Amino acid sequence: MNANPLLDFSGLPRFSEFRVEHVTPAVDRLLEENRRLVSTLTDSPAAPTLVADGVSGLPGAASERPFSGHASGLWEAFVTPLEEANERLSRAWGQVAHLNAVMNSPELREAYNANLSKVTQYYAEISQHQGLYRQFKKLRALPEFDGLAPARKKVVENALRDFRLGGAELPEAQRVRYMEISERLAALSSRFSDNLLDATNAYARWAKSPAEVAGLPEDVLAAARQAAEAEHRDGWKFTLHAPSYLPVMQYADNGSLRQDLYRAYGTRASEWGPAKWDNTALIAEILRLRQEEARLLGFAHYTDLSLQTKMARSPREVLEFLSELAAKARPYALRDLQEVADFAQQRLGLRELEPWDLAYASEKLRLERYAFSEQEVKQYFPEPRVLLGMFRLVESLYGIRVEAAQTQVWHPDVRFFRVIESSGVEAGGFYLDPYARTSKRGGAWMDDAVGRRRRRDGVQHPVAYLNCNFAAPVGGKPALFTHDEVITLFHEFGHGLHHLLTRVDELGVSGINGVEWDAVELPSQIMENFCWEWEVLRGMTGHVDSGAPLPRELFDKMRAAKNFQIGLQTLRQIEFALFDLKLHWDFDPQGDKTALDLLNEVRRQVAVWFPPDYERFPHGFSHIFAGGYAAGYYSYKWAELLSADAYSLFEERGVLSAEVGGKFRDEVLGMGGSRPALESFAAFRGRGPSIDALLRHSGMA
Repeated sequence: MNANPLLDFSGLPRFSEFRVEHVTPAVDRLLEENRRLVSTLTDSPAAPTLVADGVSGLPGAASERPFSGHASGLWEAFVTPLEEANERLSRAWGQVAHLNAVMNSPELREAYNANLSKVTQYYAEISQHQGLYRQFKKLRALPEFDGLAPARKKVVENALRDFRLGGAELPEAQRVRYMEISERLAALSSRFSDNLLDATNAYARWAKSPAEVAGLPEDVLAAARQAAEAEHRDGWKFTLHAPSYLPVMQYADNGSLRQDLYRAYGTRASEWGPAKWDNTALIAEILRLRQEEARLLGFAHYTDLSLQTKMARSPREVLEFLSELAAKARPYALRDLQEVADFAQQRLGLRELEPWDLAYASEKLRLERYAFSEQEVKQYFPEPRVLLGMFRLVESLYGIRVEAAQTQVWHPDVRFFRVIESSGVEAGGFYLDPYARTSKRGGAWMDDAVGRRRRRDGVQHPVAYLNCNFAAPVGGKPALFTHDEVITLFHEFGHGLHHLLTRVDELGVSGINGVEWDAVELPSQIMENFCWEWEVLRGMTGHVDSGAPLPRELFDKMRAAKNFQIGLQTLRQIEFALFDLKLHWDFDPQGDKTALDLLNEVRRQVAVWFPPDYERFPHGFSHIFAGGYAAGYYSYKWAELLSADAYSLFEERGVLSAEVGGKFRDEVLGMGGSRPALESFAAFRGRGPSIDALLRHSGMA
């Protein structure tokens, strides 16, 4: 067994043995081995005659026996060893990046950032490597290429596209500049994320009297008291982490408490706080570099570059989609806002509906109109019941079994599960890290730990990370989820299923790999729909005290309130999507206008509700400045259209139909990125997508 756990690829990661001092030696060794292999595959006179029979799994181990000249021979001699080497680096660095996101510490952050530039430089080198590019073009030009399996052909086509987008066709000086931009953008994105986490962790609002915390649910108060006791203080501690922040905004009767947290949250990582965490300059530089990168590659705007790997064909098509949806949603948003404003004035005595009042007044209105609160519902969703019900659902739809298993994890709260096929064969596994903590970045996300591919000794099973930021258990009771949190969990599990249930054996297009970014949310969003089905919920609920299932009467109220304020919610998502689109399309990052100026322009065009002038939403918009959604945030609404239309087949044939579930697995989940997403959708639905189901599901038909 390798002394450095990052260099052991024989099984699951050895998280409990990980030390920060393992990072640099592992990265340096893998980079050296990979560069040596690339040289062997491209620079030596014998390169075209390499075959993979002698590859031991270590880079550079290919033998130099005669190459037959066929596409399959070149694949095994060239693509396979290159893929294996890059996968080793990806798996090792992936563990480091994952731990930096979920167990952040000063020492790990320093090691991560110190090695990030080296890893980024390597991938930039690979994306421009002339020898590799020639080999892929040679493979594509062989007469036998058309005889390759579709997945292999897609890998090659994607590789050629990525070489072009990686600067392989640029003159030497411009290739060097492209690499500099890539390294700088990676560093800036990491810094953006670090600043946001530090600014979030730095804030605390203390409350000492019961009057200050009136209206807050008991479990929220218990967690806040526990947080205060951990620092040997009396009273309650509230933070900007979601399990603390969101309930305050929704339930706290104390308007001053709501206002304080609202302002702190809305100004994180901005000029309103410590200069060391201010993301203002980072945003400007990121935008300038993205524009320069796009123009180096011959695109007028970064959006044009971004759409090369998406379903949408042009910025104009995205703009028209968002504009059509905004026009549909605006009347509903105006109605929603007027209703809550009238209610706040007449029933709550709030003459002016301030931004920190909106969630609070909306919850009170929901309670009066539908006679239930989210806190009431929450008691029926203890974590063990939710997980059991979610697993039962996918077992019935996809013919699989989910079993708890033991392996090394990075935190005591983390659990590992194996996914077993009906035949008894293992399909893959996933880690579940459900709770918020100060060392973990906010939000919820899925990431891949291991991808599926066929090795010489059999199929390598995929493994996923599922990460959420729910409130941890308090007082000996299990964690309780709101219905929105149940939806979030189902969403991330949908991403996980996309990764785990693939049947494609080529790593580059198995699971989520190679899937167009604006289609990657389809499997996750289709899972959300099941959270509104009585057939599903009745089997996954049980009151935390009595064990009684969710009453049908309460479920009916939840269904009636499903589209409560859907207009406001839809316009808010469109606001973010349009801001992102225009920021990377017709915005001049060299000009006098700032990103915040542009956001305010977008709001004046589509919004009906406006935050205070001090709000700095862009400074916390990690999706586009520290994630993969730059010029792609529209994907959430784009994929929601796909998922609503796809789910309508379940509605037509039966929500728990194993036949429809099997078809969705075969044509969407199983296919991964081995063919265009639109082809997979049409193969499942029998036609192209339509907006009708989305409007119907949203109550805007």
